[in-house]
Amino acid sequence: MTTKRIRPKEREAIIQSLRSGVTPKVGIQHIQVGRIHEIRALYSDIERVSEGGSVFRLIIGDYGSGKTFFLSVIRQIALEKKLVTVNADLAPDRRIHASDGQARNLYSELMRNLATRNKPEGNALTSVVERFITQARQHADQEGKSVDSVIQSRLSDLNELVGGYDFSKVIEAYWRGHETDNESLKTAAIRWLRAEYSTKTEARKDLDVRNIISDHSFYDALKLMSLFVRQAGYAGLLVNLDEMVNLYKLNSGQARTANYEQILRILNDCLQGSAEYLGFLLGGTPEFLLDPRRGLYSYEALQSRLAGNSFAKQAGVVDYSSPALHLASLTPEELYILLKNLRHVFAGGDESEYLVDDHALVAFLKHCSETIGEAYFRTPRNTIKAFLDLLAVLEQNDHLEWKNLLGNVAIAPEMPSGMPESDEPLSISSDDELVGFKL
Repeated sequence: MTTKRIRPKEREAIIQSLRSGVTPKVGIQHIQVGRIHEIRALYSDIERVSEGGSVFRLIIGDYGSGKTFFLSVIRQIALEKKLVTVNADLAPDRRIHASDGQARNLYSELMRNLATRNKPEGNALTSVVERFITQARQHADQEGKSVDSVIQSRLSDLNELVGGYDFSKVIEAYWRGHETDNESLKTAAIRWLRAEYSTKTEARKDLDVRNIISDHSFYDALKLMSLFVRQAGYAGLLVNLDEMVNLYKLNSGQARTANYEQILRILNDCLQGSAEYLGFLLGGTPEFLLDPRRGLYSYEALQSRLAGNSFAKQAGVVDYSSPALHLASLTPEELYILLKNLRHVFAGGDESEYLVDDHALVAFLKHCSETIGEAYFRTPRNTIKAFLDLLAVLEQNDHLEWKNLLGNVAIAPEMPSGMPESDEPLSISSDDELVGFKL
């Protein structure tokens, strides 16, 4: 057990996040346990992206099993490997494909969360553009050329892609604003790169470009960004999309199909090597992948590409190179180590401040097993929350004993996010493929 102290601010962020059932944005290295094989596989993926390749992975796990946490761990590794990362959760107003601004909203959210190793908490888009400008000036000085010509030369590869010409013009506009101290021009360029322009007329007025990043250019814009960050001196771009189950929840069969077709396009590009320096990690539940009517398996082309390795299944092993990576459950030993890490974080890294001993950890795990069965290995979120709640009560009431409290700790099993919590059936819209079916 490490004796390194944990900063109070970091401790509070970890504890408050976990007690709220969300993944902390800082300090995940203090509580990460298990998933060694999965992390090793994704580490290889990150290296492939930095070498000019592309990666597509579905991270599949039950609700509360740690998908978001796992994605955060991989994101931290990518940042250390000098990749730029963008991450966002899908929601009713954020989709991969749409016609009413939802895909543009998703892209905007990704760009707001753009992070680098120096700015891991996000809002790093301006820093990336500034780094590109700085490197262009350095090359211009070394080669005795104008900065304009160097920028145009370094952006020439982008012009061959869809939307690349306007993307290059926006970067050049930022450079002009940089040279003339025109903050409004620089702000307009960043707005365009964040997909915050809703009309072409406004963008043309501010930046003299004919197009904007819209619903229809979501994926093309990410491909451009992956090449641009490479030109800015980074190793590549990693895209983390979580809560993919929101596509599964769409009532419109037509909307689901359109989004699944976009996923298929991304998958084909990544597997065929058409994308460069670009990786996609998509987090979803088993229902989102396997449901034959509403999930990815309802789209035949995706089912054939994402089907599991039958030889691995027959041999009782896991194929960690598969596009669909199913997160393994934590073992009892790993969950025990996790509780020890949580106890350490709660004490701020000071072993003398531990509120419970190792016997309490064993007793707590036994209580979990008796209360909700083996589900607490598969979906440990509520187990973690209940343990931290127990520590919070002991911290505030030093006269209490954990032995007297343990029997009253209630731990509810996780509800699957892919299905409604009520008994009401899923509503079916007019364009659902079964709406007209009658007995």
